[in-house]
Amino acid sequence: MSYKKVREVIAFRNYFEDFLRNQPEKVQNKIFKVIEIIETFERIPSTYLKSIKGAKNLYEARIKLGSNIWRVFCFFDEGRLVILLNGFQKKTQKTPQKEIEKAKALMLEYIEHKRNNHGN
Repeated sequence: MSYKKVREVIAFRNYFEDFLRNQPEKVQNKIFKVIEIIETFERIPSTYLKSIKGAKNLYEARIKLGSNIWRVFCFFDEGRLVILLNGFQKKTQKTPQKEIEKAKALMLEYIEHKRNNHGN
């Protein structure tokens, strides 16, 4: 069954791929399912995508398999484009601040990269 995409999901540099490659196959499949939901649902349920409090424009894609939880940070660029950043396995109730800081830095890196290459 093929779904109509309402938005495009891309990964910035190799941060997401590096994270993905280190996950078991079952987890990778679940991550792809969540990405498919982000691509095809007009309104994405917050069980799959939620904004990060205190981090403007930053979201986390939420992956759950059994009692294990993973997060992949992402943000919207020009509305229909979702940029995937870093991911991690969540071991605590709260998302670690260092992971949020890393994602914010990657988001700025993307914006800088885009700004610098836009004129070309």
